[in-house]
Amino acid sequence: MTTADVIESALRAQDVEFERVAPQTFVVALPGEKRLKTACWLTIGAHALEIEAFVMRKPDEHHKQVYAFLLQRNVRMYAVSWSLDAAGDVYLTGRLPLSAVTPDEIDRVLGSVLEYSDGTFNQLLELGFGSSIRREWAWRVKRGESLANLAAFADFAQRPDH
Repeated sequence: MTTADVIESALRAQDVEFERVAPQTFVVALPGEKRLKTACWLTIGAHALEIEAFVMRKPDEHHKQVYAFLLQRNVRMYAVSWSLDAAGDVYLTGRLPLSAVTPDEIDRVLGSVLEYSDGTFNQLLELGFGSSIRREWAWRVKRGESLANLAAFADFAQRPDH
């Protein structure tokens, strides 16, 4: 069984949404609670499985605090770590030796990606885009617009110290 066969079989068994976009590349849609969906790329290389998931665009503000927040968590993470691209966008990335690719390991890696992206998403948005969130909240309140997709930020957006 090839590495691609192992991955495809594991993804089918986990009943996750995925697409095989190339013979050696899978894109898995991981459903979350705070971040509704995280796309995780699994690319089979010559020696390792590369894991990459986009989490958010470059923060608008408080860059140092956002990056410190991420780096402080890297030491406790499994299989992936926080990283930035040249534009400053935030990703989870990692590598797994091909010899370690098993259905159980694919499950652990995808679980880690989902836990890290979904579990920190609101905190990252508050740190990196807090002013925009508060402006959007105030604008919607003023116009009587729906606040449904900002509900997770209600306490933050209405805090008087901001």
